[in-house]
Amino acid sequence: MPSKLEQLRSMTVVVADTGDLDAVRRLKPQDCTTNPTLLLKAVENPAYAAIVEEALAWGRSQGGSREGAVAAICDRLAVAFGAELARLVPGRVSTEVDADLSFDTAATVEKARAIVGAYKERGIGRERILIKIASTWEGIRAAEILQKEGIDCNLTLLFSQVQAQACAEAGVFLISPFVGRILDWHVKNGGGPYTGETDPGVLSVRRIYESYKAQGIPTVVMGASFRNIGEIEALAGCDRLTISPALLDELAKAEGELPRRLSPDGVARIPAPQRLDEKSFRFALNEDAMATEKLAEGIRSFVKDLRSLRTLVARRLDEAKAA
Repeated sequence: MPSKLEQLRSMTVVVADTGDLDAVRRLKPQDCTTNPTLLLKAVENPAYAAIVEEALAWGRSQGGSREGAVAAICDRLAVAFGAELARLVPGRVSTEVDADLSFDTAATVEKARAIVGAYKERGIGRERILIKIASTWEGIRAAEILQKEGIDCNLTLLFSQVQAQACAEAGVFLISPFVGRILDWHVKNGGGPYTGETDPGVLSVRRIYESYKAQGIPTVVMGASFRNIGEIEALAGCDRLTISPALLDELAKAEGELPRRLSPDGVARIPAPQRLDEKSFRFALNEDAMATEKLAEGIRSFVKDLRSLRTLVARRLDEAKAA
C-alpha cells in the first residue's frame, strides 16, 4: 500500500509550507507557500548566503535612504527565494505582502503590483504567483482589485466563515483557512482533548469547504497551519493543503489506508447569503473572539518577523559599509 502522503496526493494538491529549497527539492510538492517567519529562517540559513549577498549588493547600488534600501532589499529577498522555489515546483508560489500593510488597501495593491513586476523581471509570469494577503477587510478589498487585474491572490490568516464569505464575494483565487492556530486557541481556553475528527480547526475548514461547494464558489480552499498529521488526515480531499516539511516527512512514513474526508460530490446546492458590507463583516468578526484574537495575533507575529528581517538586513548593510 502506498504511504499516506502518496494517497493524499491522489485526492488533494499537496503544497509545501516552507522557504527551505532543499526540502522542496526532496519532497517535490505541487506548490509552495512562504511567510515572513519562513523567509527570516531562510535568510538566516548559511546555505543561502549567495542569495542574501546578491540582494545586499543590489541594494547598495540603488542609492536613496537607508530605510528605503532596507525595505527594497527585503522585497528583493522575498522575490529571490520565491523565484528559486518557482524553478523547483510545477505550480504556484505564494509571496506575502508586508504584514504591516494589512490595514491599507491602496498600499497593499501597490506592493502586490511591484511583486508581480519583480517576478516578471526574472522571467516568471503572474500565472505562477499568488499574492498572499491577510484576511482583513482592507486586505480583501485589495484582493478584489488585484483579481480584476488578473493577479491571483491567496488570503491568509483566515479563521472564520465570515472571512471566507467575504473572500468568495471578492472573487479571490484561493484562501488559506488555518487549523492549528484555531486548535491552539481552544486548548488555551480550556477545550479538549481533541481528536482529528473533533479538532475545532478541522471542523472550521470543513464548514468553509462545504459552504463553498454548496454555493458553487470556485475559490480554492487550502487548509493551513497544521499541528499534527491527524488534522491533515481529517481534511483529506480538501482542494489543497499546505504542510510543513516535517509533517510531510511524517506522512511519507505513515502506513495504512487514508480515506477521503472531503468531496464536492453530493453536496446539496444552497443560495448565496446576503452580500457583506463593511459594517456587517466587522461586527460578525468581532462576535467571534477566536477569529478576532488569532487574526490580530497573526499579523503582529508576521510584523515582528518582518522587522527582525529588516534589522538583519540593516546590520548587514552597516557591516559592509564599515568594511
